[in-house]
Amino acid sequence: MTRMTDRLGPSLARVRAAGPRAVSDWNARMLAEAADGTRRGTRWGHGALAFVPSVIAVGALGTALAQGALAANFSVTGQPFTLTSNGVAGTGFGAIVNTPAVGRPDGTSTTNTAMARVGFASAGLAGLCGIVHQTIAGVPYSLLLTGGQTVTATPPGTFTTDIDASNLYIQATELQAYGPTTLQNAVIGQSADQVTVAGKPLTGALPGGFGLGSAGGEGGSSIKLHGLNATAYDAEMAGALVLPDLKIRVVAGSATAC
Repeated sequence: MTRMTDRLGPSLARVRAAGPRAVSDWNARMLAEAADGTRRGTRWGHGALAFVPSVIAVGALGTALAQGALAANFSVTGQPFTLTSNGVAGTGFGAIVNTPAVGRPDGTSTTNTAMARVGFASAGLAGLCGIVHQTIAGVPYSLLLTGGQTVTATPPGTFTTDIDASNLYIQATELQAYGPTTLQNAVIGQSADQVTVAGKPLTGALPGGFGLGSAGGEGGSSIKLHGLNATAYDAEMAGALVLPDLKIRVVAGSATAC
């Protein structure tokens, strides 16, 4: 471990001094070395991975998702990430306010942050862009996960969904649309413990707490969001996720768009 640190430390110091171009070149070289299958003793790629377990936990889903439908959970312990889409159309919609346990870097957790838990029994998304920020030895990086159509900074006036997800749940401190939002058969102010998605109550629901549920029975509510931007701590596809044209990239700096 000491030998690896001795080798890695000076190299990362040179990367920080050389600027973004050197960071990009270094990252490309490490990915190429990791992909060619050759063992090199203490590998740069392995050393770097020790600093980014949470990012790799997200990225490891890439191959399986690219092959078709898969239940998946995206989360980064103790820090939020960004999810954006050109639009979302969902049925069996429900939402509550809760205070989930949020992990800290030291392994403990806190429940001091109020969040919205939003669920869809079935949802279609018009493209997906996920951004996770990470720092390696003081150098900022961003992991970008994209699928489907390109997500634009200014959402289109109309959209067509190309990603299908069942039992989709998002735990977020902020969730907003940039265009008109259409709600049908919804009850605003329903007791949180009475809100169900796909026949199940939402995690963390408290009796008497705020809830947004369905007036039309199970699956009766629907929502259409033009442009979605969520600051999330967890995005769970408890059913299937069909994600065409999946791409996962690591870029230098703190990216704000895919």
